[in-house]
Amino acid sequence: MVRLQKSRAEENTTGGAEQIKRIALRLFAERGVDGVTVREIAAAAGQKNHGAVGYHFGSKEALVRAIIKDGAVELDRLRNTALDALEARGGPRNVRDVVDVLVESVTALSDDDYVRFITLFGMTHRDLMIEAIEPEWNHAYGRCLAHLRRLMPAMGAQLRNQRFVFMGALLSAVLSARARALADQTRVHAMWAGGVGLEHFTQVMTAMLEAGVDLTDSETRRMESTVAGMKQLVDHGPLGPVG
Repeated sequence: MVRLQKSRAEENTTGGAEQIKRIALRLFAERGVDGVTVREIAAAAGQKNHGAVGYHFGSKEALVRAIIKDGAVELDRLRNTALDALEARGGPRNVRDVVDVLVESVTALSDDDYVRFITLFGMTHRDLMIEAIEPEWNHAYGRCLAHLRRLMPAMGAQLRNQRFVFMGALLSAVLSARARALADQTRVHAMWAGGVGLEHFTQVMTAMLEAGVDLTDSETRRMESTVAGMKQLVDHGPLGPVG
């Protein structure tokens, strides 16, 4: 069989694009998308041509979209793999099983900068983030929600959706804070050392989802009327197609 190999020029082009994405992800995680110029990205990536971002991606927005896609696809793959294994054993059997999938998939990402980047980007460019995420990259998160709807205590659909928004915000904020702390290697971060902090956080997430609703009928009706429009937030989840 004849093996088709990339030319050296093609390899250099691919390598240059990947290096730009890695460097841009780190800079965006540290300073936000608006705080970094394409010239700074090119220089930090060791590109002599300051127009390297435009050459490889066309625009800064296209670079951002490529970074979002890379993380979203990896996250979806990790979650689908974990869910496939659980379902093959007859699970998930409880809320904690699903929370483990949601948390462990984020901490297993190949680049910890992604959770910091996507959390910050979601706060400053929410509409673009939602528009940039393709539905096929978000399948596993939908599977997680379907299991949670089955396993959580009985409550109205709108209240359950609101709880999913709480879950997404908590997941993104805490795991982003964890990643930011661990990126600082100048000192030991006792909260996250040894995995105890992550275990405690997982227990807190589980308790939040399992908690009953203690609202009067009138409070419940009023609450449900205020959260009826949040389906888009629920469907996209934390960390983009995250958390």
